[in-house]
This record gives sequence, structure tokens and C-alpha cells, in this order.
Amino acid sequence: MDEKLREKVAEIVVADPRYAADAYEFISDAVNYTSRKLNRARERDQSKRHISARELLNGISEYAVQEFGPMAGEVLKSWGLTDANSIGNVVFNMVSNKLLRANEKDSINDFSIDYNFDEALAKPFAHKKNKPYNPPIIA
Repeated sequence: MDEKLREKVAEIVVADPRYAADAYEFISDAVNYTSRKLNRARERDQSKRHISARELLNGISEYAVQEFGPMAGEVLKSWGLTDANSIGNVVFNMVSNKLLRANEKDSINDFSIDYNFDEALAKPFAHKKNKPYNPPIIA
């Protein structure tokens, strides 16, 4: 995390201690991941770079699984990121501190949607649960 981001995040965490500093760095990285994944990172027109709340939540889930594997849910929960509303709170804390941008139509209420993080984070690993474990045969 660069020094400017670290300083701003420290200020945010003092003002709103519900979320760990690591949550802010993760959200920043996840926004960049989602922007690249959706091919919006290179857009010069800000309106074309916009990422909806649902797109961001999907990107966050994918990025968390990529970074933390089956422990993604536990890592996010340890930082206070338990649902879509908590993600929205972190995002808008970052927006109000000019660490992220939002357009005039964006609202924290955009994150008040039905989004099952547990399901999204477990989905990539669901097929592995159904396979029986066959230990190697040692001769």
C-alpha cells in the first residue's frame, strides 16, 4: 500500500473502526481487478469506466477467491466485510476520502442488494466437496 493510501486509511479507521485497514487495501485492489476484468481500466471517459455495485461485488468475490482460496470468506469476515452493505460502507468511506470515485447517481444504497457472499465465495470449491478423497497407495 502506498504511503498516501496508508495515511488516509489510518484516518478512516479511526473515524470508522468497524473495518480493518486491510479491508481498504483489499477493496482498492479488488476495484482495480474488476476494472481490468471488465476492460474498463483504459477508458478515458469516466462514464464508461463505471462499475455497478453488483459488478463490484462479483469482482470482489472472484478476487478474494483468487487471493485467499477456500479461506476467502474467513479473511473478509476478519476484516469486517460480511455482506454487501459492509462492502458499500468501505467503498463510500473511500469515496468520501477521495480514494475512489463515484458518479452522481451512485449511492451507498446500491449495495443494499441481495448478494450471498458465502455462496459466491464457496462456489469455485463446490465441485471438490462432492469428490471422495482417495489417498495415494503406497507400496
